[in-house]
Formats: sequence, structure tokens, C-alpha cells
Amino acid sequence: MSMQVFGLPVSRGVAIGRAVLVASSRVDVAHYFVEPEQVREEIQRLCAARELVCAELESLKDEVEGDTPAELVALLDVHVMLLNDEVQAAATCQWIEERHYNAEWAVAAQLDALTRQFDEMEDEYLRERKSDVEQVAERLLRALDRADRACMPPIMRRGVASTQGDEAPLVLVANDISPADMMQFKGSVFRGFVTEVGGRTSHTAIVARSLDIPAVVGAREASRLVRQDDWVIIDGDAGLVIVDPSPMVLEEYRFRQRQGQLERDRLERLRGRPAVTMDGHRVELLANIELPGDTSAALAAGAEGVGLFRSEFLFMNRSGELPDEQEQYEAYRAAVQSMRGLPVTIRTIDIGADKPLDRMSAHDHTLNPALGLRAIRWSLADPDMFEGQLRAILRAAVHGPVRLLVPMISHPSEIRATLDAVERARGKLVAEGTPHGVVTLGAMIEVPAAALMLPRFLRHFDFVSIGTNDLIQYTLAIDRADEAVAHLYDPWHPAVLALIANTIRMAQAAGKGVSVCGEMAGDPDFTAVLLSFGLRSFSMHPTQLPRIKQRILRTDLAALDGLADRVLAADDPKQASLPAVRPAIIPVPQAA
Repeated sequence: MSMQVFGLPVSRGVAIGRAVLVASSRVDVAHYFVEPEQVREEIQRLCAARELVCAELESLKDEVEGDTPAELVALLDVHVMLLNDEVQAAATCQWIEERHYNAEWAVAAQLDALTRQFDEMEDEYLRERKSDVEQVAERLLRALDRADRACMPPIMRRGVASTQGDEAPLVLVANDISPADMMQFKGSVFRGFVTEVGGRTSHTAIVARSLDIPAVVGAREASRLVRQDDWVIIDGDAGLVIVDPSPMVLEEYRFRQRQGQLERDRLERLRGRPAVTMDGHRVELLANIELPGDTSAALAAGAEGVGLFRSEFLFMNRSGELPDEQEQYEAYRAAVQSMRGLPVTIRTIDIGADKPLDRMSAHDHTLNPALGLRAIRWSLADPDMFEGQLRAILRAAVHGPVRLLVPMISHPSEIRATLDAVERARGKLVAEGTPHGVVTLGAMIEVPAAALMLPRFLRHFDFVSIGTNDLIQYTLAIDRADEAVAHLYDPWHPAVLALIANTIRMAQAAGKGVSVCGEMAGDPDFTAVLLSFGLRSFSMHPTQLPRIKQRILRTDLAALDGLADRVLAADDPKQASLPAVRPAIIPVPQAA
């Protein structure tokens, strides 16, 4: 039966595919695909874990005292019986054989299917037996975890083309997905995703938009209403999830998919054109990347350099083992060399808040992590780690132009400590005779204190980059990862726009470079406004670059005269911005 689930639209577009559920469990479950040749080995892992749990339960039965209640022994017998149920064992193996799930995911998927059946039972006693199934599954998951902890991969392996013989596209349905796991979507089999929690401004939603993956978040009860392998439509424009759609609805959305692809193809033709306004003003378009391999997408999109290399993604999904100086150097060098002489801006590690390291446990988090030990504060609190990163960046600068960007700096003492750390790292390299290059030093403006004391910043830094995502949340005192207040996150807020406009104006007056690398840079609704503020350098995910370039090519700066004043003076800046945008028709070069 077809049904609709409503959530929040966070990434535009339409995705159609079979549902893959990441089931919730009290035990952490690794979700990834195995290669076809690994299926037999994975089934053997599952069988070995089942035998181990059976042996543990039998041992427990042997150890019980004579005065132990008979009900407890009977319960152990029930668990052994469930483990040895051939029908359920075969069904679990089927997830591995047909969908290429790893053993843990197969157990979780089968548990999800079974618990649904128990929930639908009318007999109360039988419904209560669901807990027995859950306990057995958790024992099995713990056994798999003990046996294979050392080589457990992240949530999804890259490079797997498909998991079904019929090559059906897949969409992911989960309670939530971490930002680090979201990065696994690059090149993965998933066409879109649905989560039960999250808001428009959570980091996960931002990553989804940057990767151009249709997504809906905050779709409550999605995991309960969607079943494994259901056909699902994700309408990322409307925040709608359609489960088991009718043929007519399916065809309508497939038509919308084709229209979206045609629009992307048209934008692709602009790749080789410089970003110049209709009246001849050149605008620099840079790319945000997470890993060295992303440089190929940046170049393919026509980026003129990397405006933000988020180095923290080198530190994630590593089971607590941080990359050493040499590993970082090789990663930065690869990115610099791949950009073929174009500048690469490397941001020092921005860990904390909604981007914790694996080695950080729940006990390491403060009550409000967004205001805790994160970004440059975390780096300065770990001098050895920070020195290793600075040395690696300085060494990579031998291979091409490198800009070093410091995140979330807000206090004069942090400026002094950061500059001292850079000079210490440089001094040690000189003393060792280790080759290194010159870097231009920049600061991210993402805390109101930094924006308000910008003249002091500009005395020490060569350039500034405005991180609008955090600047908005700190200006408005809103944790963008908190659903309860996410609706108050407003990039059009007059205070936010005033801080951005003043930062651009003061940086340009001082002769220092200024760019915007936050999400606003990749949002076409803000292109004209930012241009009217004087911004001439935008940095965004490569997938967003063609649409922003199209907007720039269609803009006449003369027509924006007065727009900045109107927007900054308005109670509703968004409405004030609309009359100033004058689309123009420009010739689009035909494909060769």
C-alpha cells in the first residue's frame, strides 16, 4: 500500500530506488557491502559467531546453580532454539547472498524484519517474545564484534557498483547518519537518503547538499514505515518520501528525474567559461574538498583552486588512530600537485561539535559541544598534534601554492598562539634542513567576535574566509544540529548579513583577500546579494559551482547598484533582494 512520509527538504532533486534500512540497535552495527567473492567468507563469519554464542549459552546452562529458577534455564533454551532455527538462519544468510550485506548488517536487517512481525501479532504474550529475539541478535552482534573488531570497516565501502543482481538503484533509510559516514556516499551505490532526525542546517544535511544527493531529514517513523527492499521515491524539493508508489506516480517522478539531468547537462556546458559578469567583472570560483581525491571533481567543475580543504576528514573513521605527519604530508602534497599550480587552501583540523573524532567517547562531549573544545581551541590544546599538521602543510607547500586557514579563531591570545605555533614548526624544519615552502596565512571569520575585531585580525593575516555556517549559528545563538531550534537558523537575518557585508568591506579596504566558503557561497539565492556586498571570491562544493557560475554570467553588476543598502536596511532582507535580481538570457555554447 502506497504511503507518504513527510520530513524536511535539505537537498534538492529526486531519487528513486529500493530501500536499504540501517536498523537501530543497542549494539553498534557496522554497515558495509562485501564483494561477491567475499560472500562465502562472510557467511562463514556468521556461522562461526552463531556457534560461539550457542557454546556460551550452553556453558551458562551448565554453570547455573540448583536453586536457579527453572524459568531462567527455559529462557536460555529458547535463545539456543532461536539461534538454531534453520529458517531464520537461512533468511539471514540470504541478506548476504543477495544484497551483499556484511554479517552484522544481515543480522540487524533480519532482526528488523522479525520485530515487525512480532509487533503485528494480536496475542500480547507472543508480542512480548520480541525481546528474546532482540537479545539473541545482540549476543550475535557482540560475538561478531569480538571476532572481527580489528578489521571492522566504516559504514559503507566505496567502489561497489551495485548490491543486487537486477542493478536496482538503492536509497538509504536510517535514524541518522554521521557527517563522516556521509562522506562515504561519494561514488557509492546510494542515490539518496532519508533520516528520522536532523534539521536543514545540520552538518549532515549540508554535506548532502554539497554532494548533490537528494535527501529528506526529520522524517519521523521512516524506519518503522519503510520496509527493506520497498520501492521509495525521495522528493528532495518537497521533503516528501513516497513508499511503494503507484505506477503513475513512479513514472511522473522518473520524468522529473530526466528533466533534472537535462538541466545538469546544460550547466555542464559552462564548465570551460570564466565566471565573468555581463559588464565584465571577473569572479573567482573555488572548490571545497574533503579528501585529496576530490581535486579531480574540482578541476572537472572548472574550479580556479581549492578554497577549503577540510583536513579533519583525514582524521575520521580511523578507530582513534590519528594520521601522523608523513601521512598528512602525502595527502596534502597529492592535493597540491593534482591542482596543477592552482592555489590550495588547507584548513587546520576543525574537530568537535557535530564532527567528533572516533576516539572521542560520549563522555568527552560537553553539554554544548558547539561552544566547547573544537577547531583551533582543540589544536592549541594538543600542541604535538598541531605541530605535526603544520609541518605537513609547510612541507606540502614546496609542491605548489598553499594557503593555511585557521578555523574558529576569536581571541587575540589565539592569534598569538597560532602564529607562534607556525613559526616553531617552520623553525624546526629549517633546523632539520627539511624542504618546506612559504604559505599565506588566513583566518576563518565564523565567530561574531572575529568579525567585530577584524581590523586587528587583518594586521596578522594575509586573507580571511567567511564560514557562514558557523557564523550564523553563533550570531543567532542557535545550535544548528539541534532540531528544537533549527527553524530559527536564518542566513537572511539582518545581523548575519551586516557582519558579512562589513567583513567584506573592511578586508577589501585593507587590501586583504576575502572569500566566503560557507554554504551561502553555493546557494544561488545569495549570489547577487554577496556580489552587491563586493564579494569576488566564492568557494563551494564542486557540484554547486556550475549553477553559481550560471547566475554570475547572467548578472549585470550595474543592475545591483543599491541592492546592498536595501538589503541591509530591510526588516525582511530576503524580500528586499528579489527586485534587484534581473535574469538575462546568455548564449550557451553547444556541446562539441
